[in-house]
Order: sequence, then C-alpha cells, then structure tokens
Amino acid sequence: KPKHGLTFDVSLPLRQSTSVSSAVPRRRDIVPGVMTSKGNIFVTGGAGYVGSHTVLELLNAGYDVVVMDNYHNAHPDKEGKMPESLRRVQELTGKTVTFYKADLKDQASIDEIFKKHHFDCVIHFAALKAVGESWQIPLDYYRTNLGGTVNLLDVMRSHSVKKIIFSSSCTVYGVPKYLPIDENHPTGQSCTNPYGRTKYFIEEMLKDLSVSEKGWSIVLLRYFNPVGAHESGYIGEDPQGIPNNLMPYVSQVAIGRRSELSVFGNDFNTRDGTGVRDYVHVVDLAKGHVATLDKVMAGKIQGCKPFNLGTGQGSSVLEVIAAFEQASGVKIPYKIVDRRQGDVDELYAIPNLAEEELGWKAEKSLYDMCKDMWNWQKKNPNGFLEAAN
Repeated sequence: KPKHGLTFDVSLPLRQSTSVSSAVPRRRDIVPGVMTSKGNIFVTGGAGYVGSHTVLELLNAGYDVVVMDNYHNAHPDKEGKMPESLRRVQELTGKTVTFYKADLKDQASIDEIFKKHHFDCVIHFAALKAVGESWQIPLDYYRTNLGGTVNLLDVMRSHSVKKIIFSSSCTVYGVPKYLPIDENHPTGQSCTNPYGRTKYFIEEMLKDLSVSEKGWSIVLLRYFNPVGAHESGYIGEDPQGIPNNLMPYVSQVAIGRRSELSVFGNDFNTRDGTGVRDYVHVVDLAKGHVATLDKVMAGKIQGCKPFNLGTGQGSSVLEVIAAFEQASGVKIPYKIVDRRQGDVDELYAIPNLAEEELGWKAEKSLYDMCKDMWNWQKKNPNGFLEAAN
C-alpha cells in the first residue's frame, strides 16, 4: 500500500494527500502487502479526538478505514487536503486513510461515499458533543446528532450495511440511581442536558431499528470520560476554543496557554467536595472499539447491545489535578467557581460486561493518562494548529 492517504471533497475531483512532517516518527515494522485486510470500515467523525485514536488502532489491527469528517473538531493539514490528525495517523502506522470532507446533515454526500466503497461496518463518532453548549443551542444538537444519524442509517439501509458501532455516552444514565453503574441501569429518565438526551434518543432509535428489521448488528459503546493521548505525543485532544473538559484545560494551564483552572463546585457529596468521574485512557477506549469490531465482524453480536467502557474507578477533580501535577512537575493554579447546570456528584462504571463478552479491559492508570496528555501538550503547545500552519 502507498504511504500517502487519499482525500476527497465529495463535490470535487479526486485529490491525493501529502505526508506528514518528518518530525513525526515512522513505524518501521510495517511490511506492505503482508497483512490481508480484515474488513473495510467507514468511520464518521474519525478526525476528532476519540475517532483519530480509534482509526490508528483499526489500521494497526489490519482493517482498512475510510473516514468522513466536516472538520468541526479538527484542523486541516498545511495543504488543506486532509485533517492533520489523520495525516499523523498515517505516518504513525505506515498505512493509508481514505478521507472525505462531508457533513452528516448532507445525506446525498454520505450516499456518494457508499457508492464508491463497500463497507463491512460503520463506526459512528460524528456529533456535537459539548454539554454546556448543548444548553445554548439545543436544536443544533438535535438536528446534527439525531438528524445526522437518521441520514446515516438511511444510507446504510439502502446499501445493505447492517453493522454499526455507536459512540454513546455515560450521560444516557443521567443522575445515578446506584453506583457503580452497570448496563442495566435505567437510561433517559434523568438525562441532565440536551447532549445526553441526543445520545439517549439515538440509542432508542437503534434499538427500535434492530427490532423492526432482522439482521442488524448494533453495539452501543457508553464511554465514561476519555482522557490522555497516544504515547507518541503526536496525536491527542485538541479542543477548538476554550476546552469544555477537565484534562485538556488542566494541560493548557500547565503549558501556559491559560492562567488558571476553574473548578466547578466544591460542595458535591463526594470525598473532597468536587465531582467524581470515571476517566479512561483514550488508547484503551480506542482498543475497545477494535475489540468490539472483531466480535461484530465474527457475527458474535446480533440485535442491539450496550457496553460500558470505563475503568470502574472514580477520580475527583482535585485528584486529577494532583495526578497531573505529579506527572508534569508543574503546579496547577485553580479557583473554585459555581457548579455547572446538570453536573452530578459521581459517575463511574462497572465495566465487567465488556471484559466478559468483548475481552476488553482498561489497562492504563490515571497517572498514565496525565503523563501521556502532558507529553502531547509539550510537543504540541498549540495543538494541531501550529503544525498545520
């Protein structure tokens, strides 16, 4: 296979992407042509944070990957041919990514991609994803997340593709009725924000689809809190604008891009008064997608099935700050501010089902997450933007 990926705008002629800067290390153990593809996978939102890490693991596992993304959470490379994140993924793996710039809201564009390729399975990441923003523009969230998913499913049905892995969220559980949370915990009853409700409604759509039409293989992966970065430090989380999540904000304070961290509330019913979440390393999470895909491709999952992807351990905001200070050697200044609307006290998983049925278990510690995030931030103080310029 060529080292360079192909990139397309569905409204424009074929263009070929260029390689990443030689500053990115190349994999030297790849022998082109030796590994037979395990399947052709369509990945929506594959240029984003979790998406790009998953694309890397899919390529390393022997899958061919076609990515569709609209650059909402990604920066183009210097040539404007493909996202910088995917360009680096190609260099890290020595393999090809085929990329299309397109939007989920444009069903015709999705259909054009399906006319060009036969897909064995879809992994669906593409979505608006900021909890706070979802309160400000809820209709945009419903239009993009729900409407875009309907468009995708319509195209899949018309091309007889009936395998999909959906990027869901622990937000579907809302305010926990018990802890830790297993997959049988009620969903939707107390979702605390529009973003979480979009994930819940999509889950319900997929469940209904699996009942109404036989032959579907649908997996709902309920992530807890993805953090960290690839150990190389060449791909990681690069939020557009002010970070909405804790870890990227902490790392931007550590590198000097922001003066201090705002801790949203210290009056939660937790061990130190700050919110407790189940943080999972993004590489562990990406490998969870590969483990899921292997089962789906082997015909082991029929109908619609949910899995929690988490560590089973909760960490407070102050504990994350302390771990990051230990990993980076940098003191993180912070101030306590008011709670955010919809934040719950604690949220952490029982991930046993994923281990039993998918053979997946998170391996990396909170310290590992902080260490890898800091490595990414040090090597890319301005994220992908600096390299792209």
